[in-house]
Amino acid sequence: MSPSPRIKGWCPGAWRPMATGDGWLVRVRPPLGQLSREQVVALCDAAETFGSGLIELTSRANLQLRGVTDASWPPLMAFLVEHQLVSDDPEAERQPQLMLAPAWQKGDDTPTIARLLQTRGSELAAMPGKVGIAIDAGKAPVLGDSAADFRIERSMEGGLLVRAEGYALGMAVSDAAAVVEQLIRLTHWFVDTGGWDAGRMRRHTAPLPDWAPADTAPASPGEKLALGEHREGMVVGLPFGRVAANTLRNAVSQTVSSVQVTPWRRLLLQDCDTLPAVDGLIRHNSDPRLAMDACPGAPFCEQASVATQPLAEQLSGWMEGTVHISGCAKGCARQRPAALCLTGRDGRFDVIINGRADSTPVKSGLTESEALDVIRKLSESH
Repeated sequence: MSPSPRIKGWCPGAWRPMATGDGWLVRVRPPLGQLSREQVVALCDAAETFGSGLIELTSRANLQLRGVTDASWPPLMAFLVEHQLVSDDPEAERQPQLMLAPAWQKGDDTPTIARLLQTRGSELAAMPGKVGIAIDAGKAPVLGDSAADFRIERSMEGGLLVRAEGYALGMAVSDAAAVVEQLIRLTHWFVDTGGWDAGRMRRHTAPLPDWAPADTAPASPGEKLALGEHREGMVVGLPFGRVAANTLRNAVSQTVSSVQVTPWRRLLLQDCDTLPAVDGLIRHNSDPRLAMDACPGAPFCEQASVATQPLAEQLSGWMEGTVHISGCAKGCARQRPAALCLTGRDGRFDVIINGRADSTPVKSGLTESEALDVIRKLSESH
């Protein structure tokens, strides 16, 4: 039996990088989920100079550099601080992650609330490293499928509400300032009632306090950003959330003013009038890779025993529905069930139907060619 994958219980940062199979993983949180064109170019330069040249966009709308070494990390940090990609205060990184709904505009409640939270971040309770806050205050929430512990959304009536993960309803609040007050109180309630032991809000069993009644329904969900034209520019996709630094640099043409990140492996290139004709990007909504999830896999992740992304490219278009290829049973790339899931174990693959990476397989211990043969037969039978 193979050992269970290690759950580290925290997310990497820039000041606190994480060791992986290809070196240190350094994660950058774009302020307000947005970078200027100059900052994107600087990030590409950093990836090539201090890392492996690969940039990844995570499911929490962060950007991360791979292949950083003990020797290259100190000059990398100096470079990131110089270009305002990372705060010079390591403590700022310990505050809960803020994930903003993309396509926000200046003056919207989403960036307004985010700025207020940043200003008062030290008043939030110290919480487990994976706890995050989704600021989703547009007309319709779009981050419902993205991991968060506390959510700021619109109600059915159009007002603001604060909702704890695991509850279908939230608490109505009057304005942005009231949102921040409520969040601060909720984070302290979370910690005071055993949140550190639970780790995440969805696993927290303590009932909500009387001052935070879950009695207001959020608005119906909106749509994720479609690829192609957008009122603010163009939307492009990154295959499995990964892009070479040179590809991203070429995509950010002179007409692009800034880039907003998303948790959906897509970037909004603001003030861009044509889709970049650059290899290595997804430009069409029909691309089957949009329905596929694949973690970095071996050799990039020390817990993965199989390569994942080359196999994902090979399987592109074979199956209808969602496909998940995971280097181990942790299933970092996708926590929800997929129509087809391949999980690496001891250098071989388990085939799972309508399940997660840790679900019971229908076939186990297959070589890559054997797994492909099983999948081919499944696709032919549908």
